[in-house]
Amino acid sequence: MATYEYSCADHGMTEVILPMGTAPQSVDCPDCGQSAKRVYSSPMVSNVDQGRMKLIDSTKASADTPDVVSSVPRGGRINSKPTPMAPPDPRLQKLPRP
Repeated sequence: MATYEYSCADHGMTEVILPMGTAPQSVDCPDCGQSAKRVYSSPMVSNVDQGRMKLIDSTKASADTPDVVSSVPRGGRINSKPTPMAPPDPRLQKLPRP
């Protein structure tokens, strides 16, 4: 469902919720019954969380132009804990060695 805006000459703006793509060019004003013409406006993108928008923008930017580094970032690895190793499998000792 989408919200469409209509303007009545006497009563101003009116919002109508309709399925997307089904909005007529005019509707009857709920207050006076006169024809209210459709008003085109920008979508409500300002209600998006800024943190999410920054994440989306950085993801899109890194897809086309990834950051290139020449050394390990300061502080070393992101996770300072080493990855635990699985215990050695005794069957591997029987395999031929090159």
